[in-house]
Amino acid sequence: MSESAYARAGVDIEAGDRAVELMKAHVRRTHRPEVLGGLGGFAGFFDASALRGYDHPVLATSTDGVGTKVAIAQALDKHDTVGFDLIGMLVDDLVVVGAEPLFVTDYIACGKVVPERIAAIVSGIAAACEVAGAALLGGETAEHPGLLDADEYDMAGATTGVVEFDRILGPERVRPGDVVVALASSGLHSNGYSLVRHVLLTKAGWSLERHVDELGKTLGEELLTPTRVYARDILALIDAAEVHAISHITGGGLANNLARVLPDKVAATLDRSSWTPPPVFGLVQQVGAVSQPDIEATLNMGVGMALVAPADAADTLVRVAGERGLDAWVLGEVAAADGPAGVRLVGEHASA
Repeated sequence: MSESAYARAGVDIEAGDRAVELMKAHVRRTHRPEVLGGLGGFAGFFDASALRGYDHPVLATSTDGVGTKVAIAQALDKHDTVGFDLIGMLVDDLVVVGAEPLFVTDYIACGKVVPERIAAIVSGIAAACEVAGAALLGGETAEHPGLLDADEYDMAGATTGVVEFDRILGPERVRPGDVVVALASSGLHSNGYSLVRHVLLTKAGWSLERHVDELGKTLGEELLTPTRVYARDILALIDAAEVHAISHITGGGLANNLARVLPDKVAATLDRSSWTPPPVFGLVQQVGAVSQPDIEATLNMGVGMALVAPADAADTLVRVAGERGLDAWVLGEVAAADGPAGVRLVGEHASA
């Protein structure tokens, strides 16, 4: 059989079909009872009658990508972890308003469809969806020869969740006297990689295979550490104690993201001495001669989530987080202030 004109142009439809077959088992594992049909149709179906149990259901949605962390996965030819970075960026933006993630769709653009590589990417996405309790409802793989090299790809996704109207979390609930409770990150997560790559790979010239004593592993292993997916943990914490607002600490760092969930005329003061950032943050700062303000405005510094809650809820939140395997601590407090919301970091980090 002769090669099709489309294949001669660089698009392999048969490879795409093989990729779909390889990923089907991974996708099936994520399906909730509300999912109708299987993979391969033009659209995914989610039975909305499940929302009848809500008094006033409000849908929430979020979209995001992984960013330049995919360059690390491509360089190491390891593709089954970046799915956690994608799902973490998606569902954890939903859960901070109190919403339960229901389903996810994904989009992978690549220079050449290699079925095994696409299946590995989707296996990570599906595994993270299982952790989040969200169904992987569908997606798209697009081959872009001429725009991306054969080994290059990028990925993005969207998610939808639901929350009761009167349980939506946000700035309007925050009060002076509240405290800020931190949940530890698993590392860099999926933000600031342009800075990290510039400092460690471009300027310092380090290889991803280099063993770094401070990290106890190779640089590549550290940089591919998956983003922690907090969705089910946050929902459990909301059920266990009163929470007023939550900030997902992503691009822009701790102070900038926390300020987004504070109302005007309040300010949060956070104490650096309450935690020690994981070694990778100090490594980037030291090797790149990055100032404290710059690194704190770019990386999460070891804090993946910040919960604003009444002071008497703090012990319960820390205890329940610990029971779920999450390091948590009281990071700071909220007080009345003049002007717009603000966040101030004081003190110095405790040494390791």
